[in-house]
Amino acid sequence: MRVITGKYRGRHFEVPRTFKARPTTDFAKENIFNVLRGYVDLEGATALDLFAGTGSITLELLSRGCSHVVSVEQDRDHHRFILQCVKSLNDEAAVVLRADAFRFIKGCHQQFDFIFADPPYALKELPQIPGLVFEHQLLAPGGVFVFEHGKDNDFSGHPHFVEHRSYGSVNFSLFVNS
Repeated sequence: MRVITGKYRGRHFEVPRTFKARPTTDFAKENIFNVLRGYVDLEGATALDLFAGTGSITLELLSRGCSHVVSVEQDRDHHRFILQCVKSLNDEAAVVLRADAFRFIKGCHQQFDFIFADPPYALKELPQIPGLVFEHQLLAPGGVFVFEHGKDNDFSGHPHFVEHRSYGSVNFSLFVNS
């Protein structure tokens, strides 16, 4: 896993082979962040990485200058790995929480300029996540929410949906809190 651009550009982190989570591919990650340039300035932004998995997006957000990044991952080993990666960068902008993403959403009283969520594609509650993010007002006005999901999901009917991007087997739906 590597950081694509920013102050930590080119840094590599070896993801243990025992991990169940798959990091967003470099190709998909690079392309979605290129699309995001037209929607949000990450420099100084507050960000949330839900279902953080390997922490790939958290590291990318830190590298791109987010002032505050909250990373939420329930798996103990994945959480520990993300903590180690963040500590190796010596970046104090990150808060890495070991928590259930759904409980976090329901109990969070903070708003974010940018939210990225990459739940397991087979998660039965996956279709509910965009609605929960907006219902609990996690996204700040003008904020952008990127939702990574499988090809069988269609969120184009959601009132905050703005576009869908597909890179191989990786699909992203983008939402804006206008």
